[in-house]
Amino acid sequence: MTRELIKGNIAIAEAAICAGVEAYFGYPITPQTELLEWFSKRMPELGRTFLQAESELAAINMVYGAACTGRRVMSSSSSPGISLMMEGLSYIAGTEIPVVLVDVMRGGPGLGNIAPSQGDYNQIVHGGGHGDFRPIVLAPASIQESIDLTVEAFDIAEKYRTITVILIDGNIGQMMEPAELPPMKPIKSSEPEWAVTGAQGRERRILSSIYLDPEEEEKLNLRLLDRWRQIEANEIRVKEYYLEDAELVVVGFGTAGRVSLSAVRAARAEGIKVGLLRPITVSPFPTAKLTELSNRAKSFLVVEMNSGQMLDDVLRAVGGSIPVEFYGRMGGVVPFPDEVLGEIQRISSDTPKLNGNPRTKWLKKFSPLKE
Repeated sequence: MTRELIKGNIAIAEAAICAGVEAYFGYPITPQTELLEWFSKRMPELGRTFLQAESELAAINMVYGAACTGRRVMSSSSSPGISLMMEGLSYIAGTEIPVVLVDVMRGGPGLGNIAPSQGDYNQIVHGGGHGDFRPIVLAPASIQESIDLTVEAFDIAEKYRTITVILIDGNIGQMMEPAELPPMKPIKSSEPEWAVTGAQGRERRILSSIYLDPEEEEKLNLRLLDRWRQIEANEIRVKEYYLEDAELVVVGFGTAGRVSLSAVRAARAEGIKVGLLRPITVSPFPTAKLTELSNRAKSFLVVEMNSGQMLDDVLRAVGGSIPVEFYGRMGGVVPFPDEVLGEIQRISSDTPKLNGNPRTKWLKKFSPLKE
């Protein structure tokens, strides 16, 4: 295989096709519409199912129905559209069926804008759907990583009969990079033992998220919780950079992590002992790794393209043992490496202190707010 210059949205769509996706249901919304457009061309060419639904609500419920047959199915959307899908995602979780979803985040709240943001972290990682369920959430920072994780997402979803989300922002969806697509996998010929495909020659199978008996509902929730413990034990992934001797650890996911890496490299060139932890699974969150780092680092800096949504998870992992600082940009504004470098320089020249809320301190010194 050779590398080719490919746009992020198209790379994810083609990676899903290579992984054997058999049906896609979606609705156009910027900045993810190229995903839907690519599927509209490629899926019919391959004899697979594509349908542009009348809304995001319709799309996710079509995904729900198709996934019950045991086929590989998926949808994609962007922030407001994902919000509309939350009820359907809760039904999918309660029915214990595998589904892959791509969220290409944009600025908000509300209709917001079409610029890149990371404002969906809370609604995806901590769940906008009702009930006790958690999706697996993968946060790539490059086109190649997006391809690799999309292929893997289907296997993970099927392994645990759960929702797996590819969480990127508009930057990754719209930019182009050299990347290598995987070989085309054959469509799976066998059906899972739980799939509903017609009961000829076997007993009926029923899939539902309705458990009217509270004790039966509790059993479902305990089963989901036990499965989540297995996911936490087996599926946490991170990327580590310069952490061996790091006194300051920068934490960022996706584009914010990518920008932070440039700043960390520049700071290293200045002799600053700084490293980067980039979570790839933001759900399950790499809590244990952060706790371990807090035992040997002097301070943390969390960088996000929001007002500090992952920050709360970092604070929980650190448990007040060392100072945590925060730097964020919101509404579709992407931080520059120089901004992050300035924060690294400031923190490394000060004596870190355990006082104050990092979000409050950030707001007090955030320069655009003072203009």
